[in-house]
Amino acid sequence: MSDESVLIRVDGDHLATAAGEPVRLRGVGLGGWMNMENFISGYPSTEELQRKAMHTVLGPEVAAAFFDRFLEVFFTDDDARFLAERGMNCVRLPFHYRHFEDDDRPLQLKEEGFRLLDRAIDACARNGLYTVLDLHAAPGFHNQRWHSDNPTHRSFFWTHRHFQDRVVHLWEALADRYKDNPWVAGYNPLNEPADSDGTTIGPFYERLHAAIRAVDEKHVIFLDGNRHATEFDVFAEPWENTVYTVHDYALAGFADSGAYPGDSRGQYVDRDYIEARFLHRSEYMRRTGTPIWVGEFGPVYSGDPVRDDARYRVLEDQLDIYDEHAAGWSLWTYKDIGLQGVVHAAADSAYLQRIEPVLEKKARLGVDVWGGVDTGVRHILDPIEAVVAEEFPDFDPHPFGRQQWIHVLVRHILLAEPMVHDFARCFAGIDAEEARALADCFAFERCVVRPRLVDVLEKHL
Repeated sequence: MSDESVLIRVDGDHLATAAGEPVRLRGVGLGGWMNMENFISGYPSTEELQRKAMHTVLGPEVAAAFFDRFLEVFFTDDDARFLAERGMNCVRLPFHYRHFEDDDRPLQLKEEGFRLLDRAIDACARNGLYTVLDLHAAPGFHNQRWHSDNPTHRSFFWTHRHFQDRVVHLWEALADRYKDNPWVAGYNPLNEPADSDGTTIGPFYERLHAAIRAVDEKHVIFLDGNRHATEFDVFAEPWENTVYTVHDYALAGFADSGAYPGDSRGQYVDRDYIEARFLHRSEYMRRTGTPIWVGEFGPVYSGDPVRDDARYRVLEDQLDIYDEHAAGWSLWTYKDIGLQGVVHAAADSAYLQRIEPVLEKKARLGVDVWGGVDTGVRHILDPIEAVVAEEFPDFDPHPFGRQQWIHVLVRHILLAEPMVHDFARCFAGIDAEEARALADCFAFERCVVRPRLVDVLEKHL
């Protein structure tokens, strides 16, 4: 098959190659690489704060040695080959705007970011894998959470035109660079946007979509719905060659979920509940006859065999539902330190041994949104939740309500931010060679495969 013939586009309710062959994108998201996340590599709080703390403790040369090596080894041909051999055909590539642009030099793009993307795209292409390019962290924070590298609980992207201008400018450059690359499946311009008022996202998407199309008419554009890719009422008639991307995390798959089937966060969750949620979230795609692609989903694993058995059953049910509705999917995430990854750093690796005290403290205080639970800090949260509920009974902040708002402020900012320095001090005294050796713990040959997860995925490929 020639390169040109593998270029995909929307063909009714599915994707197809230029040669007319139907394509259902199924694969993984490469979380934690060009957009680092706390639960993926172990630090608390946000990537920017982690990087600053590491530079303070290690000095610029040693810190650069660690981060540069991490970017080099986290995803290589070995990883792409492993995914292709399992039967997957796509990797979603999340990236941070700071790889392409500095805040003190806005609109001046850096070649280094493009070279990193080139390397991953080429590794995937050599192994027959498509890539979807995903801006995961935009200037000004397009959602209120840590994964947009947001150290606050506010999203300034939607109220400052300057930040929006920079994203449009970046995507014009990305589209120009990859417009002739058929192994790039398309562009995912904003991961999990959360426009609190819901008034800016529609006009911004129209502007961004038009800007990309002025440069590249061929590639698919993947647009996440509002409120973290779950709400699509911002869209009217679908745009040509555009996929509307849903994220579908199951209530029974979170770190604090209960039995399955069973109660989770006060809700009885079984297969019917999971399917009903998926059908609600994908209603726009089914109504408009456009392709369904689940850009993110996947349970969190605890290490407890009984709880994890339930999580695998959640995953099996989700994949069965996606098969029934011909939905493509991208599992979150490919590689981490053991919470969700298809592969993960070994428990006895030098890196995990070094940060073990901080991992224990993080677990005790529940500072990670994704991997933590609040058991150890209920004595702090109970009185705050009670006061806010009594004094402000109608308060329902975007995107996930009053309780999540409190938890972000207390667990994931107040307690997490000072812990960043604890994390950086774990590396005090190392030299550049030792820093690179620690980063090497994330190389494929040093990682451990999660066999049951692979088995479940392979049944649906």
